[in-house]
Amino acid sequence: MAHRYAWLRHLVSMAVLIAGAISAGCASFVGGFSGRTEACKILSIGVPATATIERLIDTGTTINNDPVVEFVLRVLPSEGPAFEAHSKALVSRLDVPSVQAGRVVPVQYDPQDTSRVALELWDCPKQ
Repeated sequence: MAHRYAWLRHLVSMAVLIAGAISAGCASFVGGFSGRTEACKILSIGVPATATIERLIDTGTTINNDPVVEFVLRVLPSEGPAFEAHSKALVSRLDVPSVQAGRVVPVQYDPQDTSRVALELWDCPKQ
């Protein structure tokens, strides 16, 4: 009797593996479009600073009806001159009023490449 349903157990196992692969792929896909993947890389090595939001640029991308926004930032490191940088982030529709031009926000930047900046708003997986 156990051999009669072996194909069914195999089919269920394959379905679980495929669902897991699709789920992981979707997370990676969303991470790329939302800016999360790049931001988490920067946050893992970054130097803390503050930045003033100079303006927002609509990327035309939405995820679950929340906009992906490009931020134009004036970064003020604790040492050295201020610099301009761009960062992309998924912003909840409810949070849009709190990320307008003139707002000062915490960021981290890549010390080897100051064009790489991430807003400190991502919940990144621990390495």
